[in-house]
Order: sequence, then C-alpha cells, then structure tokens
Amino acid sequence: MIILVAGEKGGAGKSCVAQNLSVFIKREGGDIALVDADPQGTSYEWAAEREANLKDTNPAGIIPRLKAHGNIREWLIEQSKRYGHLIVDTGGADSEALRSAMTVADLMIAPFRPKRRDLKTLPTVEELVKLATAVNPKLQVRALITQCPSLPSQVVRILDAKEACRTFGLQTLDAVTMARNIYDDADENGSSVLESDQDPKAIEEILSIANELWGGYKWRA
Repeated sequence: MIILVAGEKGGAGKSCVAQNLSVFIKREGGDIALVDADPQGTSYEWAAEREANLKDTNPAGIIPRLKAHGNIREWLIEQSKRYGHLIVDTGGADSEALRSAMTVADLMIAPFRPKRRDLKTLPTVEELVKLATAVNPKLQVRALITQCPSLPSQVVRILDAKEACRTFGLQTLDAVTMARNIYDDADENGSSVLESDQDPKAIEEILSIANELWGGYKWRA
C-alpha cells in the first residue's frame, strides 16, 4: 500500500510519524521504502543516518530511502511495483507533491497538534480530501492528534481537537502522541522510539497508532 503522511501545516510531527511507522512495518517483516517529498529532506536524512549506523551491525534494519518532488503520481505508481509498501512524507505545506500523492495513496495520515494554528488548516485539508477522493475513491484519511500536553488539565484540548477534525469530516484516531523528548532523541540517531527502552509509553503510542490503523494485518510476505 501507499501510505501518505501529510498536512497543510508544518511542525505537527509528520516526519516523526512517517519514520516511526516505517520502522514498525520493517520490524513486522514488511517490504517498506520511505519516500521524502519534502524539500527540507528530514526523513531522507534520517534514513541515511540510520543506514550509516546499521550497515555493519544490522543491515536488515535499513529502510530504503527515496526522494521525490513535483507531480509524483506516476512515479509513486512505478515505485509501488518495486516495493511492497511506501510511506510518503510530503512535509507541511499544500504542494504539488501532496496533491498528486493523494490521487494514488491508499491511506493518508494527517497529524494535527491540539493548537489553534494547526486546526485552522482543517478547511484546507477538507477541501484537499474532497478533490483527491473524487479522483481516488479508495483513499482513506485518518487524522492523528500529536504532541499533546501531558497535564491532566489539558485533556479537554485534545478532545476538542479531535472533535474539530470530525467536524470537517476527518475520521480521527483514538490513539495520540504526547510531547515526549524521546521522539526527538530517537530521530537524531536515525532510530525510532520502538528501538529505545527509555520511554515505554512512547512505544505504546506508536503501537496503538499502528494497531488502530492496521489491526492484525500480516506485513510479512
């Protein structure tokens, strides 16, 4: 499948989600490649660092990395013939890469922080989804609330963010990610929270997202 991690606002953790889910699929035995369609190249650089760290110790853990830009519709179709699955990180902007990827993706994960400036992009995302699904009816879109504050008093912000997403027609995951340092720490090492024992709760968050998205799906061929 082609899995797109995208949105109209930067800073919501799209690359983090793409990287951690790539590692999850790889560890489950899936044939996965990570496509970086963001000019910043965050995920591509992460995968390059990962390869450098693992090539001598665990080459099986290396995740193939690809770069793309512009209209990537036909290119993604071709790459999907080479790899079992693709995760595409288009970054945080309404771009040609994002719009074209939506026309061939099976799943789009749209991260939002529970903040006003992120949720203000919901009308744009709703319109993008309407345009894409007219061309690609198979596209499933799931909103994911990310970088949530951990204070109990802030729970209402998370619930309000989920409700806002639903108001704009986005099915929203029950799973969330909290604001945890381990996500940044793992990213800097070309790793993922799944490969660290520093924060079991972060591992639980990623596994909860994967389980809600794919349940008992068998990744291994």
